[in-house]
Amino acid sequence: METNSFKRSLSLLDGVLLVVGSMIGSGIFIVSTDIVQHIGSAAWLLVVWLLSGFITLAAALSYGELSGMYPKAGGQYVYLREAYGKLFGFLYGWSFFAVIQTGTIAAVGVAFAKFAAYLYPSLGEQHVLLSIGTISIKASQLLAIGLILLLTFINTQGVNGSKWIQSIFTLAKIAAIVLLVVCGLWAGHAVWQMNWQHAWTAFSIADTTSQISHALLQGKTLVLAIGTAMVGALFSSDAWNNVTFIAAEIKKPERNIGLSLLIGTVLVTFLYLSMNIMYLNVLSIQEIAHAPDQRVALAAAMKIFGSAGTTIIAVMIMISTFGCNNGLILSGARVYYTMAQDGMFLKAAQQLNKKGVPEKALWMQAIWASLLCLSGKYGDLLDFIIFTVLLFYILTIAGIFILRKKQPHLERPYKAFGYPFIPFVYLLLASSICIILLITKTTFAGGGLLIVLLGLPIYYFIQKKHS
Repeated sequence: METNSFKRSLSLLDGVLLVVGSMIGSGIFIVSTDIVQHIGSAAWLLVVWLLSGFITLAAALSYGELSGMYPKAGGQYVYLREAYGKLFGFLYGWSFFAVIQTGTIAAVGVAFAKFAAYLYPSLGEQHVLLSIGTISIKASQLLAIGLILLLTFINTQGVNGSKWIQSIFTLAKIAAIVLLVVCGLWAGHAVWQMNWQHAWTAFSIADTTSQISHALLQGKTLVLAIGTAMVGALFSSDAWNNVTFIAAEIKKPERNIGLSLLIGTVLVTFLYLSMNIMYLNVLSIQEIAHAPDQRVALAAAMKIFGSAGTTIIAVMIMISTFGCNNGLILSGARVYYTMAQDGMFLKAAQQLNKKGVPEKALWMQAIWASLLCLSGKYGDLLDFIIFTVLLFYILTIAGIFILRKKQPHLERPYKAFGYPFIPFVYLLLASSICIILLITKTTFAGGGLLIVLLGLPIYYFIQKKHS
């Protein structure tokens, strides 16, 4: 037995927890090392996180208007389709399925497995279970796939089960982060004052096998360094828009989606800033920049808790990534469902099971994400797609201006906060970062565009098939 419509069973709190849970994965525990390597000072580290938080919040406030206009499953895909037409909607949906959502699910799954290996070394990457030519299947990959399949199965059993997982694990990760921050600030290490002695002097820190080099950053080089450093912070703050994908299952979506975005992004920005202040209170700039394998949270926990820090951080990240992947899996399938209804995806994806969820779309997503886990190429693909993710956000926010002219009489229960100033500032900042990425990471930016453009022949094949 199948049903033809979603059930509105998720509250405002559920929406907030989905935003928070989807945003907080493993990034906040790692990427501050890369940021410090780019800008090398306490003040600029916090500036990068503040700017990323502001950009994320500005986008979230703008999305509130779009979610109120189109309170249906699909979120960003729907907004782009309505503003620019089916082609742009499809190119986003294609990129979303090919890399953005599935690649993130794979990466978060492998992060879960890597930290599980701290507790059980036999689950680590070094444990190769099968080798066929150049292809090796590792224990960590199978654990990541197992996690994806387990969470997918739970999500096929209805939205209530996944809602409880999201709530429990998100609240647990918030509590764990707060505990780590409080303990780190209470520790009162003397490095805080040392880190702020030259807080506004920015350096590029390069660590080679022979020496550690520092290059002073000023003017244009500082701007480029900040833009490049923001990639990690923005990626750690991404997935905030996942709540828009499940709009058809949110109670009073015209009100609750906008509020979920606002509350969730503000809370995560506060938690991220608090974590970085804790890092600066526990570790010197050099220790942050050279944290082993970029695991800055682990280095901080070792200072705070001693040898027990390894176990504490491993458990924290496993909790964080488990909840994060649940939110990604839950929301992602709704995009393929809406695309299928438009004839832009496999027809089976538009079917809802008796529990009122797109079961076949969930399994399609799980299979592709699992293949990405086995390929080991998800990390490379995510590097390519970061530029494109920003580009789609820019197009979506610009769509607010277009839709106000294109559909002026459509009901707007919530209007973009600070319109037109805040959406314009977002477009300016995000466009500047894209330009910086084109200059500093040309290969990755170009690769991201290539992935998107690969969707063009698929789109025209689909159009020809339906004509």
